[in-house]
Amino acid sequence: MPTEESSVARQARPAPGALLLCRADPESVAPVARLLREDMLLAPAGGEWSVLVPEGRPWLEGDEPIDRVLTGWATALAVGAPWPVLALWWDADRAGYTLASGFRRPVGYVWLANGTPVGEDEAMRSFAGRLGLDPVLDMQALDELTRPDAEADGRARMRGLVAVLTRAGVSLPDGLAPGDSADSLDAAARAQPHIRLIEWWGWREAFRAELDAVEGGRLGPWLPWAAGPKARALALAQIATGLPLAAWGLRHHSGGWLAAGTVLLAHGVLGLAYETVRPLD
Repeated sequence: MPTEESSVARQARPAPGALLLCRADPESVAPVARLLREDMLLAPAGGEWSVLVPEGRPWLEGDEPIDRVLTGWATALAVGAPWPVLALWWDADRAGYTLASGFRRPVGYVWLANGTPVGEDEAMRSFAGRLGLDPVLDMQALDELTRPDAEADGRARMRGLVAVLTRAGVSLPDGLAPGDSADSLDAAARAQPHIRLIEWWGWREAFRAELDAVEGGRLGPWLPWAAGPKARALALAQIATGLPLAAWGLRHHSGGWLAAGTVLLAHGVLGLAYETVRPLD
């Protein structure tokens, strides 16, 4: 039978939370984020960055680990886009990040709650290279995050990572601090002046919204099939990749990877439909 002391300890365990940073403006991010089928808040996070604040239902109401959910979401947002997506996540035991960019294999790093690094140094180098960080100054700062530090816990490591990202143009809105609970992040996001609520409308509405975005030119830079001769080939490749991902996510009850496969399928279907209803001259 649990003692009163153990109950208090469980209540004091830090609550999980997450942020998704996209290297694109909110207008480009919004149509893709809707395909994740999760309510999120979207706000600018610097000159060329946006931040998504998820409610956290997949890991608060289910059994799927937060890092797996965020990896799937980051992959789903990044597929077929020239802008990378960085997922920052933390729970009672660990903190870490996952960087997804296009169809490349995601890279990530993890710290234990007490700040002990348990990731691969190569992941940090890949992280810096993919984001175009300074190979000397920024890499030195990232190296510090991979070394033992008795005074830095896992969430302090996350704050150090965000400090490095500020030199890449990231500027998180006031109150959005890595380490806070999902509820605290949600409250801070809602207080921002340029916040947008991203809601799941259903497939028909999401399809129309994304098609309108293509027509309006907001998504053109990162949808190569929108006006090129390889439209059908890329759309078929997205469908071929999305089907097994979605099946794996469904079989393993992984909402994150199911979202990644679903988004790939949606892009592929949209590409074929766009080619059909908007034939190239």
